[in-house]
Amino acid sequence: MKRRLFLGGPDGRSRWAARRALNVVFLVACSIFTAMLFAGHALAAAPQVGTQAPGFYRMMLGNFEITALSDGTHPFPVHKVFTKSSLADGQSVPLDQSSPGEADALLAESKLSVPVAGSINAFLINTGSKLILIDSGAGSLYGDCCGHLIANMRAAGYAPEQVDEIYLTHLHADHVGGIAPNGKMAFPNAVVRVSQADADYWLKDANEAAAPSLLKSMFEGDKASLKPYIDAGRFKPFSYGDELAPGIKPIAGPGHPPGHSFFEVESNGAKLLLWGDVVHVAPMQFPDPAITVAYDSDAGMAESVRLAVFADAAQKGYWIGAAHISFPGLGHVSAKDGHFFWVPANYDAAPGTGN
Repeated sequence: MKRRLFLGGPDGRSRWAARRALNVVFLVACSIFTAMLFAGHALAAAPQVGTQAPGFYRMMLGNFEITALSDGTHPFPVHKVFTKSSLADGQSVPLDQSSPGEADALLAESKLSVPVAGSINAFLINTGSKLILIDSGAGSLYGDCCGHLIANMRAAGYAPEQVDEIYLTHLHADHVGGIAPNGKMAFPNAVVRVSQADADYWLKDANEAAAPSLLKSMFEGDKASLKPYIDAGRFKPFSYGDELAPGIKPIAGPGHPPGHSFFEVESNGAKLLLWGDVVHVAPMQFPDPAITVAYDSDAGMAESVRLAVFADAAQKGYWIGAAHISFPGLGHVSAKDGHFFWVPANYDAAPGTGN
């Protein structure tokens, strides 16, 4: 007669103990195998990457698609290039002399300190019939910090071969250099346009000879960048007045260089004004528009133009696209208690119609 084993009896307790021992052996064996499998592999965090996401941001302006493109950032030399008119004689002098401590105090209000990362932005406009680039970044003229515009354009879904026209606010290196990095045409199908006044100034050897040392390298960069387009018959300076393309009109904004331009973009009742160098460091020049830069050809005029465009933008509420306000440089100017301030665009992951 066969004996039955009950879990509660003596034989049941023996089997339960045996099974428990086998489970312990199995778990120990698994632990040893796992340790052997990962021997020599550190279970630490992944290495830090150190780069940003591709630098593009999209918005709609009426029926136009606007894509802000980053060419990179560079350490802006606040204490070297900012100036201000002296109360004594009205001459432009270094800001640290005319108003000691102001630069650092204004930066501290925005939790910033030197060196300040200065954005270099450009703007791609798809009108539906044309693809137009406003400014082109520094290309190879500023070194490794910059020259990322074309890579970011590709990341945004466009290729440089698709660009029909390039409108430049002016011919300083960080606006023109991207059209021909290392002297090679980057936009083979594009026509390059800038104001006739700016072209006349920067392309004349006599002006280079008479220019202050701070600006002399700009002349050589301009000539090298424009040369392949001039040689190909693709450089066509414009005069103010008429639209350059439907919905896009140049507006004179002198003072920075003599031929500095804004571009007014309008579509379906929405308006965007694209600045060149109205502002270099927003946390300083919005609270104090009297701060100028050593690159200004006429600092007094540059200050007057800045105040005028601040006031107009604050009153009328249209969009601003700024070359040197923190990327993407899109937003509005507002005013309160007699002071201007910048209101950056609210991030929109699914761009709708602008206003």
